[in-house]
Amino acid sequence: MSLSKSCGATPRDLEHQEQDDKIKDALGHISHKILVMSGKGGVGKSSVAAYLAVSLADRGYRVGLMDVDLHGPSIPRLLGLDGTLRPGSVPGTAKPIKYLPNMDVISIESLMGQDKDVATIWRGPIKIGVIRQFISDIDWGDLDYLVIDSPPGTGDEPLTVAQTIPDSEALVVTTPQEISLADVRKSINFCRHVNMKILGIVENMSGLICPHCGKSIDLFKTKGGMLTAKKEGILFLGSLPIDPSVVEKGDMGGIGRIDRESPFGKAFSSMVDVVVKALGSDVAKKEEKPEKIVSPSGGGNSAKIIAVPIEAGRLCSHFGHCQEFAFVRTKDGKVIGSSRLTPPPHEPGVIPKWLAEQGANVVLAGGIGARAKEMLVEKGIEVVIGVKEGEPEEMARSYLKGSLVTGENACDH
Repeated sequence: MSLSKSCGATPRDLEHQEQDDKIKDALGHISHKILVMSGKGGVGKSSVAAYLAVSLADRGYRVGLMDVDLHGPSIPRLLGLDGTLRPGSVPGTAKPIKYLPNMDVISIESLMGQDKDVATIWRGPIKIGVIRQFISDIDWGDLDYLVIDSPPGTGDEPLTVAQTIPDSEALVVTTPQEISLADVRKSINFCRHVNMKILGIVENMSGLICPHCGKSIDLFKTKGGMLTAKKEGILFLGSLPIDPSVVEKGDMGGIGRIDRESPFGKAFSSMVDVVVKALGSDVAKKEEKPEKIVSPSGGGNSAKIIAVPIEAGRLCSHFGHCQEFAFVRTKDGKVIGSSRLTPPPHEPGVIPKWLAEQGANVVLAGGIGARAKEMLVEKGIEVVIGVKEGEPEEMARSYLKGSLVTGENACDH
């Protein structure tokens, strides 16, 4: 019998049931849910969660990243996340913050205003309510993966995820030394107690590759995660070496990009392969897409004017037939303003000349003809082709971060 038909149901009961229904509906649109957790802080759990989400998005999957570390959220700073929530497709909901064309993020820090150092002083019931709202009131849409960054330990946050998302799977992050492994065993026992499937264990900070001789230096011992996984009968997902550039990128808000040829990049890519295979995802289908990541020429910190052809406020796939152009002004790697202008009539050479007169340095286009591209390049304008649909400011931010995903030219003539 539903609560609505129960004589003893209170308004609060009915409200809770309505939220349960919303959560169930939202989760039904998400194929895989991965809870990234650790027994101890300082093992690189949030960095692993951020890199995992971006790596899956780079492979063409639709990804959500949900930061439920409510007291110490670090995802927005690691990613250099900029932007605000947008109205959802259903009244009373909001869309998460766009990081990549196929990756969205939600974190409590993004909702705290300008002062990011304000402490979150909440007890359990409030934290539980916020996490449930991150699912019921956020319009995630259809996702292949939802990556959830949980605080260390086995407290309210991971327990709420286990109870609210019963088909989530735990990816446990550890470092090789025993002091960390002891707490990992507690995380494993937690998962078994709440009937959460364990996807596997990742051993982070597993050796430092000497930049001079190329040999590995085992600063925190080695193989502790692998031996624990073997003893507990859990899949070992891989070892990740220490990489100082990961620290630097995290401090600068640029952790979204991995140097795929570095020891860390190769190890992380192999780990993602194991994760995708373990979850039964169609790797080949996703990797067939001719997508690549575009970084800004000359770096992203110089002042630029980025022109984007738009229709109804979003990218128009046909460069010469758009309603307007958005001119996004940037400085020091950030968007500082934008404006919309109506282009002149579509005649050969007219629009490239007009864009140059407006001071455009970069054009982000879904599709463009070969001659138009050639004329823009002749005028010193960088042309990025095959950009996925989105809002101009979001696309400009992705371009500046070096995380803009592109595919085939949508209008090659």
